[in-house]
Amino acid sequence: MSFVVVPASYVYLLRDSARGTEVLLQLRRGTPYMDGHWAAAAAGHVERGETAFAAAQREATEELGITGVDLAFEFTMQRTRGGEPIDERVDFFFTARAWQGEPRIVEPDKAGELRWCEVTDLPEPMVPHEAYALSRLGGTQRYLSHGFDNDLGGQR
Repeated sequence: MSFVVVPASYVYLLRDSARGTEVLLQLRRGTPYMDGHWAAAAAGHVERGETAFAAAQREATEELGITGVDLAFEFTMQRTRGGEPIDERVDFFFTARAWQGEPRIVEPDKAGELRWCEVTDLPEPMVPHEAYALSRLGGTQRYLSHGFDNDLGGQR
């Protein structure tokens, strides 16, 4: 059985504080997917003819109103939910510690709040695969998987 893989890019803005590393998260509101859950402040599908890197830059501008985002590639995650072909995803995760402008909610119909959170103390509920991704930031793995019956927790 063949299926279509849906690619998406995620941007985690990071900053250092007296408490440790913080990540900027958005509360999803008014969306059909994981409404009411905390997620990356900027993320979205990679469009036809676009690289994952370019999609991350575009999403940061569209969703947060920032430019010049100094992206660092973290890892790729292959994920599914229930093993249904429509849910086969490949996600590209980036972090950034430098950008131009002040992050703000540009799409209020999709985001209810932006909040800086300690990476080690995330709000709940979190989008599950994103909580998993945040727990792996800064590691050496460049491939993770999530949601498969034979998942080894990304240890491949």
